[in-house]
Order: sequence, then C-alpha cells, then structure tokens
Amino acid sequence: MAGRKPQRRREFGTTRQLPSGRWQARYWAPDGSRRTAPETFATKTDAQDWLTLTKADIQRNHWVDPDVGAINFEAYASKWVDERGLAATTGELYRRLMRLHILPFFGEVDLDEITPQAVRAWRAERLAATGATTVAKSYRLLKAIMETATDDELIRRNPCRIKGAGSERAKERSIATVEQVDALAEAMGARWRLMVYFAAYGPMRPEEQAGLRRSSVTLEPLAVRIREAVPELNTGRRVEGDTKSAAGVRTIHLPAFLRREVKLHLELFAEKDPDGLLFVGEKGAPFRRTTFGRKWKKARAKVGMPSDFRFYDLRHTGHTLSTRSGATLKDTMVRAGQSSEKAAMIYQHSDDERQQEVAGGIDAKVRAARNKAVGKATPATGA
Repeated sequence: MAGRKPQRRREFGTTRQLPSGRWQARYWAPDGSRRTAPETFATKTDAQDWLTLTKADIQRNHWVDPDVGAINFEAYASKWVDERGLAATTGELYRRLMRLHILPFFGEVDLDEITPQAVRAWRAERLAATGATTVAKSYRLLKAIMETATDDELIRRNPCRIKGAGSERAKERSIATVEQVDALAEAMGARWRLMVYFAAYGPMRPEEQAGLRRSSVTLEPLAVRIREAVPELNTGRRVEGDTKSAAGVRTIHLPAFLRREVKLHLELFAEKDPDGLLFVGEKGAPFRRTTFGRKWKKARAKVGMPSDFRFYDLRHTGHTLSTRSGATLKDTMVRAGQSSEKAAMIYQHSDDERQQEVAGGIDAKVRAARNKAVGKATPATGA
C-alpha cells in the first residue's frame, strides 16, 4: 500500500498578477485569516518585499491588524471623554474643544486614517482661525485620545508628533497693587468686597469661594477652611465637587487686617444658618458668574485697571505678595492650593505655624503700603 503523500507546508504569503498588470499580495494573519495587502504593487518583487516586511512585523509582534483601527473617531473620542471621570468643568471644556475644533475635521474618519500629515494640516488651519492657546489645548486633547488608542492597540503609533504643539505660551499676567486691590474692593460694593480680598490675600479661586460657608471661617485664628469647589458651568448650573487637586483642600490663614472685613460680612451678608453660604446675592441666591462678572467689569473700569485684568488675576497678586513676605515656594503652593511632583518640594515643609507667619507678613506689607498712601495724600506742613 502506497504511503500517504505528505502535505505541503502552508506558505506565509502569495503573489499574483491582476488583469490590470499590477501585483497583489496575500498572506496569513496571526489569527489564521487570509488577508490581502491594502495596496497593489507595480512589480512582483515589490509585492514579495512587502510580504517579507509584513512577516517580520508578525514575528516581532509589531503587526497591527489593519481592520482594528477602522473605528470612527467621534464614537471613540466621545466614549474616551465619558470614561475619564472628569470634573464637571473639565468635561465641559473637553466637549467644547471637541465640538468646535476637532470633530469638524476628524469626526467622520476612522482612527487609522488620522495621519501625522492630517494632524499638521488641521493644526495649521486652526492656528489661522483661532487663538494659539485654544489650539494648544485642542492639540493636547487630540494627542491624549490618540495615545489611548495606541495603548488599546487600535493604531500602531500616535500621529500627534508636533514638538511643542501642546505648549501654551500665555503672556505674563499683571498684578494689582495694594492700593488697587482696596479700590477694587470698594468699587465692588459692600456685599462683594470680601471676595476681592479673599482672591488677593487668600488667594482663593472663584469656585472655592462659591463653596464657602459660615462653618468654613474661624476668627481665632483668622482662617478659612477650603473643603470643596463649586464651579459654574456655561449653562449657569453650579456643580458641587472636589477641589481642583488634592492640594486644594487646605486651611488658609488670613492677614489680621481682614478680621474686621470678615466679621462685618458675617453679620450683614452671609446666610444666617450655621452652615449657610458665605457669599450670596442680593436676593439670597448663590452668586452667579454673569452677574458678578458685570459688577467686576464696572469696578475694573472705575479703578482704571487694564481691560484684560481678570478677577482670577488677583490670585497672581496674592502669590507675589506671599513671596515678597518671605514665603518659600512650598509656602506659596500650600496657600494657593497647588500641587507639584518636583523632587525639591519633598524637602520643604509648610505647616500651620508657618502659614500664620506668611499671613502676618502680608498683613505688615499691606499696612505699610496703606500708611504710605495716606502719607502721600496728607500735605506736608512747614516748620
């Protein structure tokens, strides 16, 4: 009886000439399926070379299934944002950047169709149409989404490779003098003046001030405990949540000259409930960003501050005063509720006692500036 003819070993790939005269390459994928090269070739040698490179990619585990990346970018990106567990304001920002700047260009294409050339063309168009800061934020978001797609092995490499494209080069923010802070507080009116002082000498973020309650404040020592942030979305809805970072939960010791301001505000304007809100509007409702913003613009104009000086810039004033009062970088970071992983910060400490010293230093600086201003306003008398 004749022995059974041995089976021929399956070849990795084959080539064949098409009626057009070009060459087609086919191969066996790691999952056992028969695949066709995504392009045809001018010569048989070109087709065989492509097969050799593809086989090498498979052997080195560098091969990416060309069908895996055929996922609609908008669907993937929307799911990416939903799954991040973002703070309300961050989620709102990401969705706005997506809607206005990213999806109009990439929303209808698949992940594997977004190439470095396409990203460069998109960025160039956006830079011509809108501000560089907005483009940098949009680029960072696109890069983060595509990086996750790379980790998910949906694409081989992130197409966002423009060096420095995600960096923002914001201009140096101006600071207010002590005299200007006092003038802004006066112009804002009795109900809102303490917010100006808290922003400058806290320094507290607007969303942190929105969450302050009577129970957040102590007079001895004069301090404010920041536990949460209550940002206002573009819809006008306020969202209770955590502070911007873990470092945002902190106790801020205030300079002594603010004691009278705090006591007066508690007596006249804060909600009477022991845990009532510290800042409320004339009708007893939580303050609105739009209403407060209009008051701020009028006060800024009255004082003669630059039109781009934001309420948030008062924090920059506070940072500067802290440093000039002898605060270390760590002191200032603790006071402002900022976090950093720099190794140098491990060897610096800022406890409550040091924070009270910083508050005392600010108090002395402000009193000296006020006395100097009063001296200038008093005419000199001859002997």
